[in-house]
Amino acid sequence: MTDLTITLEEDGNKGRYVARLPGSADEAEMTYSRISPSRIIVDHTGVPDAFKGMGVGKALALHIISEARTRGFTIVPLCPFLKAQADRNPDWGDVIEGMAAPAAG
Repeated sequence: MTDLTITLEEDGNKGRYVARLPGSADEAEMTYSRISPSRIIVDHTGVPDAFKGMGVGKALALHIISEARTRGFTIVPLCPFLKAQADRNPDWGDVIEGMAAPAAG
């Protein structure tokens, strides 16, 4: 999956992270709406059939978690896919709203 590129496209308060693989016209996306300077709602993850089973959706989730930590925003996970990923990764609690942050230790 090292050839996967993820880019950000923003238009006002809407945006999406787009994943592409070389040689493919298909793209996967994770879309969001900005509700404040420090909060976004992720509402959709779409992965085309051509990318199924390749970990592209998970790569998008990991990317947005990293972006949230780097850029200082939190995520309201309305997207069922991102919510399921967050439930499997309790260490994301620092940037996913509605999760308890992991205990310091």
